[in-house]
Amino acid sequence: MPKVQSVIPLLVYEDIERAHDFLVDAFGFRAGGVERDGDGRVVHGEVVAGDVPIWLHRVTQEHELASPQSMKAQTGGLVVRVDDVDAHYAQARGAGAHIDQEPADQPYGQREYGVRDLEGYRWWFATPLT
Repeated sequence: MPKVQSVIPLLVYEDIERAHDFLVDAFGFRAGGVERDGDGRVVHGEVVAGDVPIWLHRVTQEHELASPQSMKAQTGGLVVRVDDVDAHYAQARGAGAHIDQEPADQPYGQREYGVRDLEGYRWWFATPLT
């Protein structure tokens, strides 16, 4: 069986450029830039969390892709490990992120907080307790 080399999360946004800038400012991801079509519309973006690229895709009926803000509920989210969850929380809160859960120690061995981005994606940022 072939070996898996990597996984690249793909998130769908109505406003890719705004989402890109928010993810960089609030969550501290590295900017990967945005791509525009011939008419100047943003059609793709990328941010980098650690060594993992995250692709930002446009809403499109052709591919049946929608932003979470058009849905009643979410089916999941992303967990990102950071070296200092409390400092990360302060940065996200200061950038205006919607906090779902304040930082707290969890019985499964990490300190984490829950947050949503501008279009409603759920994120959890965590630091292992040991």
